[in-house]
Amino acid sequence: MTRTSLFLAACIATATAFAVQPARAAESPFEPGLMRLAEVLGSLHFLRNLCGEKGDQWRTEMEKLIDSENPDPERRARFIASFNRGYRSFGGTYTQCTPSATEAISRYMKEGETLSRDIASRYGN
Repeated sequence: MTRTSLFLAACIATATAFAVQPARAAESPFEPGLMRLAEVLGSLHFLRNLCGEKGDQWRTEMEKLIDSENPDPERRARFIASFNRGYRSFGGTYTQCTPSATEAISRYMKEGETLSRDIASRYGN
């Protein structure tokens, strides 16, 4: 299994772990981790497309996360803002794929895997 496949599987597992539970209040202990995961997905969406991956894979993963959480409008807006913040954070820095951008992809992939695994193991069913 490739690193991308493992990361996607972890994202899906995280989303699935919360799919059977009702939406939670913003002060839930896993909320910061989910918001950071949304930001990581936004960063990956920008960087991976910059470095040759075409498509909406990371945006689709974000949509799955939002769908599984079924948030109220205010919380949904926070998810979207986190994703957009991650996307924009590299837009002013990178206009082409560089070794530094490739390293950022690697680091964000690892962070996303860790977040997904930790959230699912601590708070999942």
